[in-house]
Amino acid sequence: MFVLELSYTAPLEAVDALLAEHVAWLDGLYEQGVFLASGRKEPRDGGVILAVAGDRARIEEITAGDPFVRAGVCAYRVTEFVATKTAPALERYRETLEG
Repeated sequence: MFVLELSYTAPLEAVDALLAEHVAWLDGLYEQGVFLASGRKEPRDGGVILAVAGDRARIEEITAGDPFVRAGVCAYRVTEFVATKTAPALERYRETLEG
């Protein structure tokens, strides 16, 4: 599981100009089952996405395709973690620690 933290690197006007394209990109990844939750940070200087994928390389590929990244208005910080406890609705994403 991954926490994707977006930080805007351009004024909000530039971000907002790409928002519809970014939301369409998000929708596609929700449909694929990759994204579980997302939203703006407060204050509005970026956003956060909770995602699942086979490995970090896949997540890096996905984030590179974000219209915000392609236009140079945001940067991602990717944190991978092992979800050993979850809410019941996320039970299928639970992992066990080895060793």
